[in-house]
Amino acid sequence: MARMLELALYLCLFMCLILTCYAQTCAKYAFSRNRVFKSCTDLPVLNSFLHYNYDVSGKLEIAYRHTGITSSRWVAWAINPTSKAMVGSQALVAYQLSDGSMRTYTSPITQYQTQLQEGDLSFYVSDLSATYANNEIIIFATLGFPNNDTTLNQVWQEGAMSGNTPQMHATSGPNVQSVGTLNLLSGQAGTIGGRTSTQRKQNIHGVLNAVSWGILMPLGAIIARDLKVFKSADPAWFYLHASCQFSAYVVGVAGWSTGLKLGSESPGIQYDAHRTIGIILFCLGTLQVFALLVRPKPDHKYRVYWNIYHHLVGYTVVILSVINIFKGLDILEPEKKWKNAYIGVVIALACSGVVLEAYTWFLVLRRKRSESAGKMSHGINGAHGNGVNAHTANC
Repeated sequence: MARMLELALYLCLFMCLILTCYAQTCAKYAFSRNRVFKSCTDLPVLNSFLHYNYDVSGKLEIAYRHTGITSSRWVAWAINPTSKAMVGSQALVAYQLSDGSMRTYTSPITQYQTQLQEGDLSFYVSDLSATYANNEIIIFATLGFPNNDTTLNQVWQEGAMSGNTPQMHATSGPNVQSVGTLNLLSGQAGTIGGRTSTQRKQNIHGVLNAVSWGILMPLGAIIARDLKVFKSADPAWFYLHASCQFSAYVVGVAGWSTGLKLGSESPGIQYDAHRTIGIILFCLGTLQVFALLVRPKPDHKYRVYWNIYHHLVGYTVVILSVINIFKGLDILEPEKKWKNAYIGVVIALACSGVVLEAYTWFLVLRRKRSESAGKMSHGINGAHGNGVNAHTANC
């Protein structure tokens, strides 16, 4: 039993480490056809990366990668020579046509709600092409800058398609944060208006809540539900359950606080469902913590009602936690592997719960049969003894 608890803790710590290593990276990506780019930068939103070779003569060879995207979406990467905004951007656009081929062209952005009309850019563009494979679009191009600017204003974007026609992109969340600067000499990418800090806070918020509400809380519920049936685990299961749930609550409050901070710093961006569930979870989690202070003794007449309340609220918290983690992943839009990693965690916890639940019922039923057999044996022996004594008395 101690070995099982140790393995469960190691699994939890391992998954926490995986989720903490949340940062995406472009450095190890290998292009086909032996293409080599000396520099790259991870763009802070929309699962995007920019690889490039820069020549001091003003020649810039780029590969813009947009991952985790379907064939029914368009992507674009642009340079704005005049301002740090979308209007005025000189864009490279790519998407897959209904026949499976890729269309790539240039589009100067002259107004908001653009239809991405094709047109010439203010600088030289050659070798423009694009590929789509494994839910990833890559735009290749060579650009020329006669004034040899080494710090660029860059914009990147994605949106839906209607047939073979690009539609307007979303106007909230990551789609309004996808603008920044790039120093071609140092390779350092920045964002406009402190959005790098915002993205970092979003990642911290996501990791804290995934570890607390999404992993520790369900694990604590499994411990309380299925380990207390083992006599050798009593009372260790209770202390392990309480420690796990209290740790989840403390870390969860930290994650909840970062969410409130993000909301106050982004008045124009709202995720109502995610926010509402988060508030409900905080309230229910707080009630659970305070409920420990008024927990009746096992033989108290009100203990059964406390158990019903505690179990009902606990299972509600676990279910809402998992739902809200997935809503948060949809908002953050990390690389698909991180969502798959959390799905793996949920499946592992669910399978562990099912196996332990089955084994728990097996032990309970076996004990009941053993107790019933013991009572029957005692009754038979008692009846037999009484008969002997009566016969003796009669004699």
